[in-house]
Amino acid sequence: MRFRDLSPWNRGSVPGLTALLKNRVSMGEALLILAPARMGPLRCSPGPGGQRLLLSSMLLAVLLLLAPSPGHATRVVYKVLEEQPPNTLIGSLAADYGFPDVGHLYKLEVGAPYLRVDGKTGDIFTTETSIDREGLRECQNQLPGEPCILEFEVSITDLVQNGSPRLLEGQIEVQDINDNTPNFASPVITLAIPENTNIGSLFPIPLASDRDAGPNGVASYELQAGPEAQELFGLQVAEDQEEKQPQLIVMGNLDRERWDSYDLTIKVQDGGSPPRASSALLRVTVLDTNDNAPKFERPSYEAELSENSPIGHSVIQVKANDSDQGANAEIEYTFHQAPEVVRRLLRLDRNTGLITVQGPVDREDLSTLRFSVLAKDRGTNPKSARAQVVVTVKDMNDNAPTIEIRGIGLVTHQDGMANISEDVAEQTAVALVQVSDRDEGENAAVTCVVAGDVPFQLRQASETGSDSKKKYFLQTTTPLDYEKVKDYTIEIVAVDSGNPPLSSTNSLKVQVVDVNDNAPVFTQSVTEVAFPENNKPGEVIAEVTASDADSGSNAELVYSLEPEQAAKGLFTISPETGEIQVKTSLDREQRDSYELKVVAADRGSPSLQGTATVLVNVLDCNDNDPKFMLSGYNFSVMENMPALSPVGMVTVIDGDKGENARVQLSVEQDNGDFVIQNGTGTILSSLSFDREQQSTYTFQLKAVDGGIPPRSAYVGVTINVLDENDNAPYITAPSNASHRLLTPQTRLGETVSQVAAEDFDSGVNAELIYSIAGGNPYGLFQIGSHSGAITLEKEIERRHHGLHRLVVKVSDRGKPPRYGTALVHLYVNETLANRTLLDTLLGHSLDTPLDIDIAGDPEYERSKQRGNILFGVVAGVVAVALLIALAVLVRYCRQREAKSGYQAGKKETKDLYAPKPSGKASKGNKSKGKKSKSPKPVKPVEDEDEAGLQKSLKFNLMSDAPGDSPRIHLPLNYPPGSPDLGRHYRSNSPLPSIQLQPQSPSASKKHQVVQDLPPANTFVGTGDTTSTGSEQYSDYSYRTNPPKYPSKQVGQPFRLSTPRPPPHPYHGAIWTEVWE
Repeated sequence: MRFRDLSPWNRGSVPGLTALLKNRVSMGEALLILAPARMGPLRCSPGPGGQRLLLSSMLLAVLLLLAPSPGHATRVVYKVLEEQPPNTLIGSLAADYGFPDVGHLYKLEVGAPYLRVDGKTGDIFTTETSIDREGLRECQNQLPGEPCILEFEVSITDLVQNGSPRLLEGQIEVQDINDNTPNFASPVITLAIPENTNIGSLFPIPLASDRDAGPNGVASYELQAGPEAQELFGLQVAEDQEEKQPQLIVMGNLDRERWDSYDLTIKVQDGGSPPRASSALLRVTVLDTNDNAPKFERPSYEAELSENSPIGHSVIQVKANDSDQGANAEIEYTFHQAPEVVRRLLRLDRNTGLITVQGPVDREDLSTLRFSVLAKDRGTNPKSARAQVVVTVKDMNDNAPTIEIRGIGLVTHQDGMANISEDVAEQTAVALVQVSDRDEGENAAVTCVVAGDVPFQLRQASETGSDSKKKYFLQTTTPLDYEKVKDYTIEIVAVDSGNPPLSSTNSLKVQVVDVNDNAPVFTQSVTEVAFPENNKPGEVIAEVTASDADSGSNAELVYSLEPEQAAKGLFTISPETGEIQVKTSLDREQRDSYELKVVAADRGSPSLQGTATVLVNVLDCNDNDPKFMLSGYNFSVMENMPALSPVGMVTVIDGDKGENARVQLSVEQDNGDFVIQNGTGTILSSLSFDREQQSTYTFQLKAVDGGIPPRSAYVGVTINVLDENDNAPYITAPSNASHRLLTPQTRLGETVSQVAAEDFDSGVNAELIYSIAGGNPYGLFQIGSHSGAITLEKEIERRHHGLHRLVVKVSDRGKPPRYGTALVHLYVNETLANRTLLDTLLGHSLDTPLDIDIAGDPEYERSKQRGNILFGVVAGVVAVALLIALAVLVRYCRQREAKSGYQAGKKETKDLYAPKPSGKASKGNKSKGKKSKSPKPVKPVEDEDEAGLQKSLKFNLMSDAPGDSPRIHLPLNYPPGSPDLGRHYRSNSPLPSIQLQPQSPSASKKHQVVQDLPPANTFVGTGDTTSTGSEQYSDYSYRTNPPKYPSKQVGQPFRLSTPRPPPHPYHGAIWTEVWE
């Protein structure tokens, strides 16, 4: 449970409280004590009017009982265990008592070196100097049960209002920890016991001491004996004046002749946790009989001793009696376990027991002397007795008051002097005055005043102080004026109430510090200077002057420069005279102006300053050559650009200014190919570039400035002519008229041809892409897009036999692209035996437009179609013939019945092949009463040889166009080893042409061959001069010697076209032609 300070900082204070105790006491917890002002006599008066102040204080004390006010004294008490490590938090003034933690300064005034205080929060910490309860001077010679108190003082200063500091007095109760082991004075304790000692007799054992206190002090004793002494001795611990007195009990009869000594072990243990213990050897010596022990007249003695008593002064006499006689009755007195300070200050007469002073006694050092006196007889087996002696040191007024003056808050003192600014507010504390007297009672009641007529007074800083120790703030009473009084010597007088009274004085010198309230002022706020470049270092640029209305150090000016970043290190100024010099040679080309900020600062505290600006304009000299932006220029232009086109631009600069920077450009080694524009630096070409003729041009440019003397510079220029896609790919292989045999056994993926091309351009304009643009309807072939290799992709079938013309397109990657076209002829056959047919096909290919595919045997599909048509026609003819035969047979039978001896066969044959009778004959048939169609004329019967030849050749009827007479074509492909029938028939006789009547059914559209091909795609073999289907009579003949392609193709695909031949004079007839 934590309590907050019931003070002006805590609005929840309760009137009438005098003390508030904490319920739980542990390390870091605190006790807050609130007490009203003392009601006793106030003996310190700050000056005249002390009686009025006394009455006011009494009235204030009454008011303090009714309500909290700033007069309440705040006393803080913390408890902490000793020997804590450094930086252990003892307590927080702000957190524990509600003191402000923002805008205030906490300063430890008293408590070093054991404590430190955080300046912002008021947290109190331990330091590197450990708090040892047994080693603190304040805790020496304490009576048992008294707390060990470490006092501290903390001042709190409001940094916002800059008011007088507030003083907090606090105490830290240092709690004991079990850090010391109890010990006997000697590791061997000797105890003499007569041999005839009665059973149950007690003999005191010297006490063990423990520097710890309370529960950590001596708690118990234990006796450890061997087998021979276990039944003879025991231990009893008696309580004597808050001390545990160990006593040896005799439990059996002692016989010196049997055993003259016993070695026992006595163990002492404290009450700490964990406990500490030690032991000593207790040696019991058995003596001859000594009947009576000495006995003091009183069990304890008390005496008073005035401090500063002279040496030899009698303090008290202790007396003991012994009923024995002789040596057994002679008594000797000695100190028993007396502290070292007692042995140093007092002397005990061994024979008489008189205690006298043998050293200076000072109550302020030791107020009470507590010790024991041991009386021992001189018998053979001496006996002893012990008595307690307490000597109280009486105070004498032997100490004059002590006046301690130290700094407070933000005011520090050095060599007895405090510096105070003249503009401080009234009632500003300049020092903390502590008045104390080491005496007590009336001898310590001190009255203090400020002597002389000075604007300072004392104000009590703490209401919790005693008469012997008080604290005051020394504060101002009126505003200070440095110009009137520069310093004060303040003398403080303190007088105690002793008889006779003692007094003391102390002084403080207060130095009034002048306020620097005037800033330096320059005669000119802005100064402009023109200064040439390439100067010598150390030249003076300008001199500035400033003045200050203050005096003394506040009027002493120091000049300095605060240049811009670019001017750092270039200029310097004399601190005393304000003379500005340049430290290095200036270069206008690096910077043409500088702005310097000149600062004049006085030597006041705080220092005030004034500023002025100095503008330095750097004048130009012609000290720089023209400079091209690049060490060399490379331009790239496209070829075929028109003349006087810009090819590039150069930039030339001159670091100078004006005429020194005016630059003229010209072409060196001028051959008229290039010119340059001076205003823009643009290079123009006088010619049109052709990369294929020249790809690079090199020349120099010269730049000359207008300075005196002029300066010049040169730079090299390279013009690279870039390629334009102005050349189409050129086919180098194969030629358009060439061919290659491809047998049906060719494997898939095998390269069957290679197209090669070149491009006179470069780069992407010369990168070629190959593709098949036409002539590959079956997808037999594929060409590598980059290699130009043509490979076989599908199995060769019967329909693929013959000539294949692949139209290969070779394109470059230019924009726009250009391309060339190549014709690749692949002849699919077993052999090249029929050379004439191949030449004819090649000639036909060269005359055929490229958008028409030439691939394989054109008659293969047609022959299949013709076969189907022919089969239908033959079936129809047979059916008609059967009908006619039936009709003839019927007629024949009827005629035979009508006429005997009639040869029907010959007449019927004659009638069948005779020309049509006239219209009368038709009417004659009608007259018989039977309506019927005219019979179709039958096909003339040829010779058996000719019929067999036609059947073996499997000729087909074709109609080239509607209304035309069908022609008989022999097939173009023959099995391997077949005879050249075309050559045979050209060398002998052609097939006779059969003229059909227009009215004949075979000439009608109903029985016409189905496939009609345009003349340009009708392949007809060439005949010789003796052949009926010769070239001069064929309407679809080939040109055997077509013109070749030009050696260089210029980018557009060529188109072969064959002029349509005039109508053949034998149009409508059926031709039979034989191809090789």
